[in-house]
Amino acid sequence: MNALLAFAAALVSLRLAGLLVRARRYVWAGGLVAFAAAAAAIAWGAAHGWDAYAFRVYYLAGALLSAPLLGLGSLQLAGRRSAGAAALVWAGLSLGVALAMRVHGTFSGAAVPKAQGHVDVVPRVVAIAGSSAGTLAVVAVALLTLRRRPLGNALVVAAVAAAAAASALTQTAVAAAAACFALAAGLLYAGATRR
Repeated sequence: MNALLAFAAALVSLRLAGLLVRARRYVWAGGLVAFAAAAAAIAWGAAHGWDAYAFRVYYLAGALLSAPLLGLGSLQLAGRRSAGAAALVWAGLSLGVALAMRVHGTFSGAAVPKAQGHVDVVPRVVAIAGSSAGTLAVVAVALLTLRRRPLGNALVVAAVAAAAAASALTQTAVAAAAACFALAAGLLYAGATRR
């Protein structure tokens, strides 16, 4: 059941990313593609057990890319033209970190592995810094433009809360985490396309 819910979250995220591409919200779409890849890795791990490859995809998409891309997408929507270029630079850096990082330890079971048991300090610091800055950018832009877009920005802030809940639940309740990932994707899409 966990695998099906995580797979459904991946499909929802991917579908919404496609709609955002049509709306020319490319950086936000990249954030949702990262959500989709993270959820797909969770589905793979739940169905077949975790290994270093699935964990690397999950770490790249979920820890390194999703929140920073959403934050840069928010800055782009707020009129920061350099946000698109910064998103490309961040994506390249994240890909480099994910490919170069040493994944150690043994994997067993369907539960999402804890990063501290499999990744050294530097990739974890990069992920924490990027996710923190991305989340801060999303929330700050939403709050600063709340008067112009009250419903859309409220949905975006709710999506951030759902994504945070999903991240927290990956260690204990994979099904609930997958549902929160799908909810976050839906809220992000609704927030990005509403006034």
